[in-house]
Amino acid sequence: MLGGPTITLVRAVAIVMALGAIRAFAADIGYLTPPRIPAKEFPSPRRPVAPIASLSRSTEEHRDSLNEAGEVALLLGLKPGMTVGDIGAGSGYYTVRLSYVVGSTGAIIAQDVMRDYLIELSRRTERLGLANVKFAMGEPHDPRLPASSLDAAILGHMYHEITQPYAFLYNLAPALKPGARIGIVDFERPTSRHGTPIELLRCELSAVGYGEIATYQLAGDGGYLAVFVPPLEAGRRSPRDIVACTDHAGSR
Repeated sequence: MLGGPTITLVRAVAIVMALGAIRAFAADIGYLTPPRIPAKEFPSPRRPVAPIASLSRSTEEHRDSLNEAGEVALLLGLKPGMTVGDIGAGSGYYTVRLSYVVGSTGAIIAQDVMRDYLIELSRRTERLGLANVKFAMGEPHDPRLPASSLDAAILGHMYHEITQPYAFLYNLAPALKPGARIGIVDFERPTSRHGTPIELLRCELSAVGYGEIATYQLAGDGGYLAVFVPPLEAGRRSPRDIVACTDHAGSR
């Protein structure tokens, strides 16, 4: 029978091992590229920025009932062998599901500004045996992703949380390969209520030089998917020439 000091020792060893595992996960998570253009070179948004949502998987079952990830993958034309960026990956809704879509010959780069979220997600993907997922720390103004590394990027229900959207979009563009697509999933409601009015979204991406391909209404109450192409390097405007959009409806 174990008791007293023995149980205490076992618990202490378990805690030390758990902390060691967390540190190991953290050591593997960092920036994948040097910083690009700093935020001070860009205008700040003229609308509220929603706080980063707490890490939660509570809505995943409902989103699966609407086949959100499958619908987005189909509309973006995701295929085996692609490298897809899950920007603002959070709990990993898209990371986990799209890992199977791109397969063993492809990769998912799960990016976030919250290291704790990426650590938890790395533990989740390890439990699921997902070997094609990489992790990348980012900054509020810069995703810090390698040049020409992505065939597609998905920003799922997080665009309204980006504190420096013009800098972020500008610094994201070099990471997208020629012909790549960026898909933004959000709700048609004010940014202060964790959504982005579609006209505001179009204005902000257009201000940086992104071109709209299409906007789709997702099934049920899943919001919309807006698909854009990044600006060509030769046609990119200077950061100081970008004019911030005014959110006339969503700021009320």
